[in-house]
Amino acid sequence: MKRGVVGNQEFSIYVGLDWGTEFHRACVLDASGEVVRECQVDHSGPAITDFVRLLNAMIHGKPERIAVAIEVPRGPVVEAFLEGGFAVFSINPKQLDRFRDRYSVAGAKDDSRDAYVAADSLRTDQHCFRRVAVQHPDVTRLREFSRTEENLSGDLRRIVHQLYQLLLRYYPQLLQLNSTPEEPWIWALLEAAPLPQRGARLTVARLKQLLSKHRIRRWTAEQLHDVLVSPPLPLAAGSADAISEHALLLLPQLRLLYRQRQDIRDRIETLLDGMVAQGREGSEFQEHRDVGLLLSLPGVGCLIAANLFTEGSDPLAQRDYLVHYARLRQAGHKHGRALRGVADRLLAILIAMLKSGKPYEASRRQNGRSHDDASPANNP
Repeated sequence: MKRGVVGNQEFSIYVGLDWGTEFHRACVLDASGEVVRECQVDHSGPAITDFVRLLNAMIHGKPERIAVAIEVPRGPVVEAFLEGGFAVFSINPKQLDRFRDRYSVAGAKDDSRDAYVAADSLRTDQHCFRRVAVQHPDVTRLREFSRTEENLSGDLRRIVHQLYQLLLRYYPQLLQLNSTPEEPWIWALLEAAPLPQRGARLTVARLKQLLSKHRIRRWTAEQLHDVLVSPPLPLAAGSADAISEHALLLLPQLRLLYRQRQDIRDRIETLLDGMVAQGREGSEFQEHRDVGLLLSLPGVGCLIAANLFTEGSDPLAQRDYLVHYARLRQAGHKHGRALRGVADRLLAILIAMLKSGKPYEASRRQNGRSHDDASPANNP
């Protein structure tokens, strides 16, 4: 296949963009590889709009004949090029670093040269790049929600770890109730009794009321009381009071992050439900139909589905199952090799479901037929 060609149309201009935070270095080549223009594009709406307008003028209003190479697969710059009608291709920074060796043995990073390397490599080795597709607004929202949830969860874990360290220093009784103090009822108990001595004075009736309010059934009020009346750590005078003040200062942060995380999870669930409903109604967008298939798989809840769907949306939409399979394997690898056997099995079932367009049916497993009978592993 001829490089630099999409369908039957050859690109006339190749643009390499070295992405930055304040500005981007751009290099524009013609089809023969000659440098037409090099410039700096500030990271601002007017500057990016002017650059898009400049490229359009160079090609006489035929943006489909312009190919852009960039390391990031999404963001305002990528979206501006896509909206302008250009063909945008992304590449892994490490792979682009290998292309750099063609032009400089020293391997030192230079923004201007990197922009040229990206443009010329796209011109000669387009098969190494992945074309970025215009995505449905629902997919964009879902990705943003999913990453926001991940950030909030990380922030919450960080504050919870701080609270854990403080409780370990002066109030280990609360850690006997929950080894990770990440639940609101633990915070309420700490607020009601910020010191071990005050916890020991809480009545069974008060503890029963707290457990009932937070719907905690794994502990009884009597069990809670037995834990709280255990002797406190022997600390120097004033130490427990000082540490407890620090612990109480963390509670508003914990509650805020907990509420925000729950709110974003509710939004993810609502958005996924809407996409599933549209998929059932015969939506023209493949993404909406695929969401229902993902959610039908046992053990795949809204958060997992959102991550799998958004982070692998491009190959999924293109039905590039080998790439999607590899990406999901990479994502699951960090959770431990012990899970790989189970993950491989589920991924094989998932790919078979996406190929057939049919949701998971537990009855087929019970009847002796597995969904992954039609998986790539069984149908080479």
